Amino acid sequence: MNNRDRLRELFIDVFLLDPAEFRFDLTRGEVDSWDSLGTVSLALGIEEVFGHHLTPAEATSLAGVADVIEVLSRRGVEFGDA
Repeated sequence: MNNRDRLRELFIDVFLLDPAEFRFDLTRGEVDSWDSLGTVSLALGIEEVFGHHLTPAEATSLAGVADVIEVLSRRGVEFGDA
């Protein structure tokens, strides 16, 4: 499983998405369960799956899948072509 697949599975698990609902351009406004608790769950999931702890500022600034990819890419996690 590559990092894009891991990220996809993380979003599906954290936000209880149907796999067909996930897109790499998905934003917070499109996910009803992406509230403050969802943000914490996502940050914990990122740490568990990718081994990188997000600061509170990083976690609360995430507005979509692309932002997660950007933050993790800056830390050396490769996602290939997004």
